[in-house]
Amino acid sequence: VEGLNLCTSGSATSCEECLLIHPKCAWCSKEEFGSTKSITSRCDFLQNLIANGCAGAIENPSSSISVVKNVPLSSKGSGQTHLDVTQITPQKVALNLRPGDRTSFRVQVRQVEDYPVDLYYLMDLSLSMNDDLDNIRNLGTKLAEEMRKLTSNFRLGFGSFVDKNISPFSYTAPRYQNNPCIGYKLFPSCVPSFGFRHLLSLTDKVDRFNEEVQKQKVSRNRDAPEGGFDAILQAAVCKEKIGWRKEASHLLVFTTDDVPHIALDGKLGGLVQPHDGQCHLNEANEYGASSQLDYPSLALLGEKLAENNIHLIFAVTKSHYVLYKNFTALIPGTTVEILHKDSKNIIELIVKAYNSIRSKVELTVWDSPEDIGLTFTATCQDGLSYPGLRKCGDLKIGDTVSFEVAVEARSCPTEDTSHAFTIKPAGFRDTLEVAVTYDCLCGCTGRAAPASGKCSGNGTYACGLCECDAGYLGARCECEEGASGDMHHAMCREAEGKPLCSGRGECSCNQCLCYESEFGNIYGPFCECDDFSCARYKGILCSGHGECHCGECKCHAGYIGDNCNCSTETDGCVSSDGQMCSGRGTCVCGKCQCTEPGAFGETCEKCPTCPGVCSTKRDCIECKLFNSGRLADNQTCQKHCKDEIITTVDVLETDDPNAILCAYPVNNCVMKFTYLELASGKSNLTVLKEPACSSAPSAVTIVLAVIGSVVLIGIILLGLWKLLVTIHDRREFDRFQSERSRARYEMASNPLYRKPISTHNVEFTFNKLNKSYNGTVD
Repeated sequence: VEGLNLCTSGSATSCEECLLIHPKCAWCSKEEFGSTKSITSRCDFLQNLIANGCAGAIENPSSSISVVKNVPLSSKGSGQTHLDVTQITPQKVALNLRPGDRTSFRVQVRQVEDYPVDLYYLMDLSLSMNDDLDNIRNLGTKLAEEMRKLTSNFRLGFGSFVDKNISPFSYTAPRYQNNPCIGYKLFPSCVPSFGFRHLLSLTDKVDRFNEEVQKQKVSRNRDAPEGGFDAILQAAVCKEKIGWRKEASHLLVFTTDDVPHIALDGKLGGLVQPHDGQCHLNEANEYGASSQLDYPSLALLGEKLAENNIHLIFAVTKSHYVLYKNFTALIPGTTVEILHKDSKNIIELIVKAYNSIRSKVELTVWDSPEDIGLTFTATCQDGLSYPGLRKCGDLKIGDTVSFEVAVEARSCPTEDTSHAFTIKPAGFRDTLEVAVTYDCLCGCTGRAAPASGKCSGNGTYACGLCECDAGYLGARCECEEGASGDMHHAMCREAEGKPLCSGRGECSCNQCLCYESEFGNIYGPFCECDDFSCARYKGILCSGHGECHCGECKCHAGYIGDNCNCSTETDGCVSSDGQMCSGRGTCVCGKCQCTEPGAFGETCEKCPTCPGVCSTKRDCIECKLFNSGRLADNQTCQKHCKDEIITTVDVLETDDPNAILCAYPVNNCVMKFTYLELASGKSNLTVLKEPACSSAPSAVTIVLAVIGSVVLIGIILLGLWKLLVTIHDRREFDRFQSERSRARYEMASNPLYRKPISTHNVEFTFNKLNKSYNGTVD
């Protein structure tokens, strides 16, 4: 056996000690075996003992299992003697366990058809449930009709509860004794408060259920929480008065519209005594200890419900569903359904809950010993195995499921101790009883010979060794304590001047008896050797790849070095492309040391800055997405590209500074992708779904483009001309305005102004009345 030998390194000094080291350790009881100065060699792996010549005298017990009772599973529940119905097989198993040696057996469970059902209806009769009471007055008939579709053997019972009739839970003043609703305008009359009242034992006469319901009236308590848990416990443990049948499936329907009181709430009313889990129904079938005991705890409820195979169904209003759903996680075999405020859906609720209960199987373990380890593996209807799971769901009536139960004893108890535990499907009466005995004694111990001649008459010979009497030493008990003198001390020194037994033992009977050490074994003729003083690597002796012999690591094959930490294998350095360290480093002690700047990874395969990386990633993209390229073979692709996470996108984003953008041509197109090295050592490749392609433009497109360009250029030139003309005109107008403002003359002196009337001077001479005139004529 390669590696550390747990058996020989365990320092076993007897057969029983050897068996406790490991389930694969065996003991050689042959008289002449191994060294006379060492007993550890008798404890070894079986194949080693046989190879060393101990065949036929080996103590190596193993765990065993025997099925004591195995009645086949039944197919139907009614139509035969109900007590003979079997829903689990086997029914009794006996185990003989060697510590550490795991053994297993298979359990099968089946929900049989037409199984008898007992249903006890437990109703909250506080004032807020008045409308619910009106709606269930004919519940018995309707419920029986629906349940008889599921089973031909159905019985129904009825009970009610409110709360403890003490302060502060209820109204206790004298004026409220007979009618706690006095002064309450909305409902002025109701019955006194009570804890729990058993009204109808389980019966197949559903008319009696209707009669009892019609007699009931609501009551009134002071605080919001109700005393429902008191009622649940009494309904579970008072088996005779309730009438639970052993051969039936037990359903307890709990209806309420508020939260429950739980353990320790009773202290508010001065109740300090915990609930004892017993039945306390008096002659009037009322809970008689309501004012003496505290409310029960969830653990006590779960225990009593399981003991009596009762499935509890919480039928609660929607506002309290989450609270009761949390209760189901603490009380095995419990379900919760949402009840309408007026309880109109109670029949559908019960049928749904019953079908839910019958659709699953969950194993529970009772009285499991502390030194026994149990693990379960479920095989459900899909045929798959679920390690660590002890339940199956989504079953149909008549389906069979199986569970592999592995059992292991962690230690050996005291002699002649046997244990027993029970495996039971939740809510079933059927059980599997498991009896356990322990195989901790060797057979050769029973053949021990006291005062044996093989032990010089000074000890008991058993299992190949002498157990010396007090005062005697030696492999054959041939020496007395203190008989060795100085003349024999030289035989206990490795060399002259060295300490006796290397300072790590005592010289007795001419031989060294080495001290025991908490670190390991001290051995050798002079106690000069040990198995713990060798070089370590990261705190591990010989790096875990060798054995320590006399201060020196003896490395296993494939490892070298003082502490065996250097592997000679190079397989771990070969990259996926077959190169040593991807051609970017050297292999040292089985690991790559990258020499290329920027390279990292177990085989230096990661190197974002190295040339040619894009082509490597391209190969993986082609083989994984398109099944093409040089890695198109599926096995080759999976091997080389196992660390590549490829995602396809419509639009490639390149805003990540750590991502490397790559591109390569594909049929006159370009395929683009980015890759990013993740901290986990994998690469995240983001690839376009389709290559980016550029198509050749058509002639029409070119003509239209040219025409459009000419028109555009013409428009631009016209715009520029218009702009220049406008600028020029404005400048001329501004100059004209400037010159006009500098003129300083009147309109009359304007040299350009000309009157519209012309004047001419004509010289003439005439006589008037013999007078001469010389002038002008206008």
